[in-house]
Amino acid sequence: MSILYVSPHPDAFPSLRALIAARYGEAGEGPGWGGAHPRISLQPPPTSRTPFPPPRLPALEQGPGGLWVWGATAVAQLLWPAGLGGPGGSRAAVLVQQWVSYADTELIPAACGATLPALGLRSSAQDPQVLDPSARRIWGNVTRWFITCVQQAEFRAVLGEVVLYSGARPLSQQPGPEAPAPPKTATQLKKEAKKREKLEKFQQKQKTQQQQPPPAEKKPKPEKRGKRDPGVITYDLPTPAGEKKDVSGAMPDSYSPQYVEAAWYPWWEQQGFFKPEYGRSSVSAPNPRGIFMMCIPPPNVTGSLHLGHALTNAIQDSLTRWHRMRGETTLWNPGCDHAGIATQVVVEKKLWRERGLSRHQLGREAFLQEVWKWKEEKGDRIYHQLKKLGSSLDWNRACFTMDPKLSAAVTEAFVRLHEEGVIYRSTRLVNWSCTLNSAISDIEVDKKELTGRTLLSVPGYKEKVEFGVLVSFAYKVQGSDSDEEEVVVATTRIETMLGDVAVAVHPKDPRYQHLKGRSLTHPFLSRSLPVVFDDFVDMEFGTGAVKITPAHDQNDYEVGQRHRLEAISIMDSRGALINVPPPFLGLPRFEARKAVLAALKERGLFRGVEDNPMVVPLCNRSKDVVEPLLRPQWYVRCGEMAQAASAAVTRGDLRILPEAHQRTWHAWMDNIRDWCISRQLWWGHRIPAYFITVSDPAVPPGEDPDGRYWVSGRSEAEAREKAAKEFGVSPDKISLQQDEDVLDTWFSSGLFPFSIFGWPNQSEDLTVFYPGTLLETGHDILFFWVARMVMLGLKLTGKLPFREVYLHAIVRDAHGRKMSKSLGNVIDPLDVIHGVSLQGLHDQLLSSNLDPSEVEKAKEGQKADFPAGIPECGTDALRFGLCAYTSQGRDINLDVNRILGYRHFCNKLWNATKFALRGLGKGFVPSPTSEPGDHESLVDRWIRSRLTEAVRLSNQGFQAYDFPAVTTAQYSFWLYELCDVYLECLKPVLNGVDQVVAECARQTLYTCLDVGLRLLSPFMPFVTEELFQRLPRRTLQAPPSLCITPYPEPSECSWKDPEAEAAMDLALSITRAVRSLRADYNLTRIRPDCFLEVADEATGALASAVSAYVQVLASAGVVAVLALGAPVPQGCAVALASDRCSVHLQLQGLVDPARELGKLQAKRSEAQRQAQRLRERRAASGYPSKVPLEVQEADRAKLQQTEAELRKVDEAIALFQKML
Repeated sequence: MSILYVSPHPDAFPSLRALIAARYGEAGEGPGWGGAHPRISLQPPPTSRTPFPPPRLPALEQGPGGLWVWGATAVAQLLWPAGLGGPGGSRAAVLVQQWVSYADTELIPAACGATLPALGLRSSAQDPQVLDPSARRIWGNVTRWFITCVQQAEFRAVLGEVVLYSGARPLSQQPGPEAPAPPKTATQLKKEAKKREKLEKFQQKQKTQQQQPPPAEKKPKPEKRGKRDPGVITYDLPTPAGEKKDVSGAMPDSYSPQYVEAAWYPWWEQQGFFKPEYGRSSVSAPNPRGIFMMCIPPPNVTGSLHLGHALTNAIQDSLTRWHRMRGETTLWNPGCDHAGIATQVVVEKKLWRERGLSRHQLGREAFLQEVWKWKEEKGDRIYHQLKKLGSSLDWNRACFTMDPKLSAAVTEAFVRLHEEGVIYRSTRLVNWSCTLNSAISDIEVDKKELTGRTLLSVPGYKEKVEFGVLVSFAYKVQGSDSDEEEVVVATTRIETMLGDVAVAVHPKDPRYQHLKGRSLTHPFLSRSLPVVFDDFVDMEFGTGAVKITPAHDQNDYEVGQRHRLEAISIMDSRGALINVPPPFLGLPRFEARKAVLAALKERGLFRGVEDNPMVVPLCNRSKDVVEPLLRPQWYVRCGEMAQAASAAVTRGDLRILPEAHQRTWHAWMDNIRDWCISRQLWWGHRIPAYFITVSDPAVPPGEDPDGRYWVSGRSEAEAREKAAKEFGVSPDKISLQQDEDVLDTWFSSGLFPFSIFGWPNQSEDLTVFYPGTLLETGHDILFFWVARMVMLGLKLTGKLPFREVYLHAIVRDAHGRKMSKSLGNVIDPLDVIHGVSLQGLHDQLLSSNLDPSEVEKAKEGQKADFPAGIPECGTDALRFGLCAYTSQGRDINLDVNRILGYRHFCNKLWNATKFALRGLGKGFVPSPTSEPGDHESLVDRWIRSRLTEAVRLSNQGFQAYDFPAVTTAQYSFWLYELCDVYLECLKPVLNGVDQVVAECARQTLYTCLDVGLRLLSPFMPFVTEELFQRLPRRTLQAPPSLCITPYPEPSECSWKDPEAEAAMDLALSITRAVRSLRADYNLTRIRPDCFLEVADEATGALASAVSAYVQVLASAGVVAVLALGAPVPQGCAVALASDRCSVHLQLQGLVDPARELGKLQAKRSEAQRQAQRLRERRAASGYPSKVPLEVQEADRAKLQQTEAELRKVDEAIALFQKML
């Protein structure tokens, strides 16, 4: 028979708890241990039967000679039903356990019998009343808990009838000489309680009604004041721009980007920290540390930041800050591109919206004045955004590609190249935007892939236009004996058949051998179409016959050149048809598409239409369909320059990283075409070329494509002199007309690395900083910009513009999709920095140029990806996260939640530094050097060793452009080594009595903060500066800012300590094993004892040396190393820390074996079922051949995991069975 020993005292709360638990056991399925209901004893247990000193009551004896348990918690755990102890119980049962636990942990320690009356928690009378009205107002949760509990039959059986204290004493309790009244019966108490309850309800109702105003006088509810996010802390101290931030006050409780990022950048800029002259007499002063120069890829003056800019600037600024902190003469040169097409489109729209004028109505000069006015008003926006990103650019050297200095370089480059014959005039096919009325570059053409018939919106057309279909029609053979003989061709652009001049077939195609020398009849024109034989034709595609339109297709143009076919243009610059007969003459090109199709059907020549996957070229500025048109333009011969650029990479003079891009480089250079540099715009560098008219009858008039009638010059006077000399006439007989076109924006950008320093004029900057050190940009503009800089740099200066090119990945969304406004996945970096609501994201769409249907689609995309908007992450977290992402190769799938994780990392830095500063104390003085003393502890030596490794990996990673390696090393040091281990081990040391050891620890801690913040500074300039400024300095000569403080180098931090690392590795392995066991057995609030079983004396000595650290890190009780061969105490769970050390965690008395066994059996059954299902699935016929390999691999991994879980469960079952 089991016996429950309880105290006879009526206010012995622990015993009452045990009695209530026993009542639940009787009412349910029996006690949780599985035994019979215990007998209740009000006498203390006989000392002769207890194996230990007399226990506290309550105590439970599980049969003679059985298990003894004492204490309310342990006894109650055994007595109440199993359902109350875990998830298997009913909801009500779990709630009851929660109520009891609340009372046990919250109320009992604070309330004993002597203090209850003082707290108002119980009346001092004999009647069991608790919680007077004033206490109920304060202790609302306690009141609700109490009312719930006392309604339970099990509570009432033990406690009797307990009611709320009314606060009105009976007369017998008033002070006075009267004798006390006799105690009331239970029936009387019950009646009085009911009366008091009714009275309280009535009084409460009356009070509520009195507080409410009459219906006619109801006041409107006051508007809710917007709650300020408690996580947003702002810096409010008055600090004039350019003055140093005040950090003398206490640190805020938590990290706030708005607080941290305030005021630092203007101070950095004002102090000149970003200028290469800082700290030296001139930029040309010798510097043994070397020179680092990099120019920014100039963003468009019309632009605003996107994540591509953010990634570029995060990488470039990190590199720049690293080189600057290493003591190199460092220049990161800012600049902005005039963005010819983009800027002109923006200003044209503004002009039309505000004044209803086109640029042609305004005139060229007046229009250019409007553009310059807009640039002065809006053009610096991108610079302000770059500053928000913390970019450490030398703003005094900022350049604009239309500045006089850069414009002079553009003119000089054009004239030199034209004089050498590298630039020439020719009529060729170009990408033409009919909306912009200009040629555009390849990078300005978006390729829209269609799978079949698709209707697209085209500017200037009310109805959508059909694409993605292949139309077949017939040309009749001239001179054929049969009217039925024909050749069927097919095209996706049926309107271009009006410009057909031939039909091509393959020379080996047997179907058309009889047509050699024959021609076909054009149904709408008087010309004949010869049948030409050319290898480019694919015999297997369609009918094997291809219509040839040299003036409107690149392949056809090349066929026409080979066969000397006439190229007849049938479209003007606006896309209207020319050189065609009525009714097609003058029709817009896509209206003509319908008219030609109808005319072919009318003449019986239409042969069918079918879906055809195709790519439609779209102008990314105007969204117009790009047309290949023949136009006289200026071209750059690229062949020789490309060979020189390719050879530079082959020789190793120019390094392209990652090296995988070198293959692309060589492929482009080997297959390069001449570069069209003419643009039919007004905004940009007007081409310094002039068409010559000679007033001399001996000189025939020239034509546009004839290069002899074009001359270039740095001025019109120089051009006139050159023209007169060319034609052998006096200058007064020369008339010049400057080309109306401007140069491709990429031409001026290609000169950027040396034009920013005043080339062709010599200057100190040009001598010192050209060639540059590095060009860093996205791999998508390797050809459009990087290759042209290299070619033009070699050609015009004889030098490479830089020694290395590092190409970073392209940013995509979390699903790997390209950033697109229509998908709603374009992310403004400032939204990540400051945070934005979902509605705020929607509002941004409304101010864009999207169609209403696209807006709704984009909103759905935003709602799916950012249901709660984008949280505030801050600049440092964004920069760190983007650099950490660069390991993903060609594309970065950006998940904003990961950036938020780095904001939490910033908070960890903040809290760690705040704790460390408290630990250092106000009077702390760091030693003049970071060298260790003679009294460092094992953990001091270990953290210094780990810091040494972080310094090595950081420098090595920066040198190799391996940014993820750098971020990983720094993140791991701060989070997993400094915060998770060292600071925890430091707490008992700093609070200890050994001041010598404590001082050594403080010096080591300071070194960790000092070096750790310097390591992080290139990635996280704001938070590291904020924290660094709060640290004391080693010397009075220390630099004023972290951004110019020397970067930690391996020579400074050479504290590698393999012995300390081996010892702490063992400590951490043991800690992980203990934590794993505690988690397995849910010992979250208990510090169980731990026994270490070692394989040899050396491991034992090592384990003994680290046992104190294990005790702290694992929240363990006693950590004891067992002697070799000594038995392990009973009731322990075991885990391996290493092959030389096992961890035994004491569970005896801490867990209920019977309950744990029940849970484990259920878990085992479920795991067995899952494993069996997987085995049957894999054994099914056809599984190896029908199931995809990735699914098979997932099934195999799942089965292995399930089987490992089964083994672990079996080990635990065996352990608990031994404990029963």
